[in-house]
Amino acid sequence: MKVLRAVVLLVAFLIVLMLPSPATADVYQYANGCYALRDVQSGRFVVRDSIGYAASATTAAGATPFRLQATALGSYLLYGPDGRMPASGPLGTVIPTTGPGPVADWRAVEEGGALRLTNVASGRRLGVGVLRRVAQSDATAPRWSFTPADGCATFPEAELNVSGTPFTGASPTARVRGFLDTHVHLNAERFLGGRFHCGKPWSPYGVTVALRDCSDHFPNGAGALFENVLSTGSPIGTHDTDGWPSFAGWPRDESLTHEGTYWKWIERAWRSGLRLMVNDLVENRALCELYPLKQNDCDEMASAFAQAEEMVALQDYVDAQFGGPGRGFLRIVESPAEARRVINAGKLAVVLGVEISEVLGCGQFNGVPRCSTAQIEAELDRLHDIGVRSLFPVHKFDNALAGTKFDAGTTGVLVNVGNKYATGRFWAAANCAGAADTDNEPTNLAGDQAALIYTLLGPLVAQPLLEGQLPIYPPGPLCNPKGLTPLGEAAIRAMIDRGMLIETDHMSAKARRETLALLEAEGYGGVISSHSWGDGGSRRRIQQLGGMVGPITSGASSFVEEWRAARADRDPGELFGIGYGSDTNGLHAQPGPRTGGAVHYPFRSFDGGTLIDRQRSGTRVYDVNADGVDHYGLYPDWIEDLRLVGGDQIVEDMADGAEAYLRMWERAEAAARPVR
Repeated sequence: MKVLRAVVLLVAFLIVLMLPSPATADVYQYANGCYALRDVQSGRFVVRDSIGYAASATTAAGATPFRLQATALGSYLLYGPDGRMPASGPLGTVIPTTGPGPVADWRAVEEGGALRLTNVASGRRLGVGVLRRVAQSDATAPRWSFTPADGCATFPEAELNVSGTPFTGASPTARVRGFLDTHVHLNAERFLGGRFHCGKPWSPYGVTVALRDCSDHFPNGAGALFENVLSTGSPIGTHDTDGWPSFAGWPRDESLTHEGTYWKWIERAWRSGLRLMVNDLVENRALCELYPLKQNDCDEMASAFAQAEEMVALQDYVDAQFGGPGRGFLRIVESPAEARRVINAGKLAVVLGVEISEVLGCGQFNGVPRCSTAQIEAELDRLHDIGVRSLFPVHKFDNALAGTKFDAGTTGVLVNVGNKYATGRFWAAANCAGAADTDNEPTNLAGDQAALIYTLLGPLVAQPLLEGQLPIYPPGPLCNPKGLTPLGEAAIRAMIDRGMLIETDHMSAKARRETLALLEAEGYGGVISSHSWGDGGSRRRIQQLGGMVGPITSGASSFVEEWRAARADRDPGELFGIGYGSDTNGLHAQPGPRTGGAVHYPFRSFDGGTLIDRQRSGTRVYDVNADGVDHYGLYPDWIEDLRLVGGDQIVEDMADGAEAYLRMWERAEAAARPVR
């Protein structure tokens, strides 16, 4: 009986724990709604007048209607009909402002049916003073409520221009459908010190703040030396610096330093069929330190962790726009089972990857490694703990794990100088005629190329890097003689132990062959070529292992050829699905305007449930026929272009991309071995 009584008491206690607290209410429900602000104590409503705000209206109809524009979970701008917002002013006043920012940002806490509104900048609360003037106060009692209203202004925002309900799965564990982006950079605003990349995927204060050009690009882009070099090959050039609302100069498919993944553009892609993306946290210490403008630390691992935090903040911001935690369309996932549940719920699953040059702290200088096996294990654990599940062992520079695949052209000149800065040596290249796979051929650094480096970096920085004998590369084909090092093999095995996904892109041909041989010996298929930095031979080996490929995005005809080659190499016993590696924000030009027959608007998504029209951002209307993929929201239009060129089968295979990725990940997870 005592045992039974104890069980009953325990059950009762648990039931009480599960009951909602009477003091807790939903402060997220007001997101983006139209409301009048009511002073609970006087019963009067707030009106904007010639000098500020007063709680003077006796009815909601006579009040100023405010659009509650969510800035974070539970925080709002009170956006008025004329675009002005109550803001923290001097000496405790509340004044109208047209500039969204912390002074106009109010954090809501609800208690007992009333709200306490605290200013984010001043930390003081919204109150009512003499003559019913709305002012800042130190009073602790909640005193506000929101009453539904009409007549609110529309807060500036990019449009979706799609209609229909996003598709869901049959059950949380069912086979999924949807497109897969195997390689994208959503947090590139922190890249190279935080002042190289212009614009952000989101801002608490909306599109007018998020999509601004870099200050050094003004007034006409002439000062944007790196933008000009990367886009045109010459440091001399101009561009229209307007972002919102005209977008006259950017984003553009060939502009490599401007934001392309604003969150509403991602939402458009999701509503049109995107269901899984790999967000690679990206950094390069050497190029960051060489770039003259910066506001963040250049340590690569620290940057990766900061970008992961930014991704969580983006997820929370999207949740705030949709009315509360977990309600947004975008979820960071840490396992294939979680990703499957998210996708079947009709949402976009985001996997965190890492693409940095001194990954795990494994740089090297003059051939001496700067890490150990113990450090590799510890750093992998740290990354795994924050949700990273995919990783590049090498990127752009030789490191202590492996040799890199060279970059060609003008970009290669810049990266080769960075390799000298980071490792003490320029790339070494040897003739490898007759090899099954080779590396890109680096450009010699003499003459005009050396002059370009002096222009970009200045003589004080460039001269020490270019003094002495510069490398003279022989005629091709060329290969990097550096392959997978013993530390690199230890890193690959440690990733296998953790069921992580191994990225072979950016490895030298030698390192890639050696890595695939190791994976074949282990029977491990958690391997991917995510954006075409491999070759046909490695693609076949990856697919036969049970891995997958995501060709880098390009013009429709080129991508269709990549798809056909991958389809020919598929394992007939496995589901074939293919992703696309957009590499948006990753110094990769996006697909340009189409040639030939036109995409006709509006068109339907692959499942038939969404009608897709030309996208409008501000005053700019985008058309893939004329513009190409100027921003991420135009990838649905590009996929329609693929259908026109490659037929329905390519779209079907892309719609199986998310499922194929999850199956690969599930096999990798099943092969993991306990490490701690």
